[in-house]
Amino acid sequence: MEAFFASGRVADLVLLVLLLEAAALALWHRRTGRGLAPAAILGLAMPGVALVLALRAALVGAGWGWVAAALSAAFAAHLLDVWLRLRR
Repeated sequence: MEAFFASGRVADLVLLVLLLEAAALALWHRRTGRGLAPAAILGLAMPGVALVLALRAALVGAGWGWVAAALSAAFAAHLLDVWLRLRR
């Protein structure tokens, strides 16, 4: 289990789950017309994806710049999502 975390594979698994969740939500919206629109799904998923990329970078010992960049991207994606939601 230690190797699973140290290699960053746990983050890869989380990214896969996020992708599958977003795809399922988009498919449900497409088939039923209910639920979140694809843009809203993207707004929800992108900050999480960036946070998991920051986690992966930290787990594999990437330089602090990569971790900081991913965290900054997560913050920017979150702010964009909030701003778009408040405009509606």
